[in-house]
Amino acid sequence: MAKIRITQVKSRIGKPENQKRTLDALGIRKLNHSVEHEATPQILGMVNKIKHLVKVENI
Repeated sequence: MAKIRITQVKSRIGKPENQKRTLDALGIRKLNHSVEHEATPQILGMVNKIKHLVKVENI
């Protein structure tokens, strides 16, 4: 399974609560924080909900 690196590039301030919870579920805590996950359908769906807040890179 491929791995992806997810980096938060925009602030969570003023965003809906479900988007904040999605960032928390992915393990992203603050601006410019990066996490690595397997590219499963569940993770890709979560990333799709917050694609305007994050940058995604294949590893």
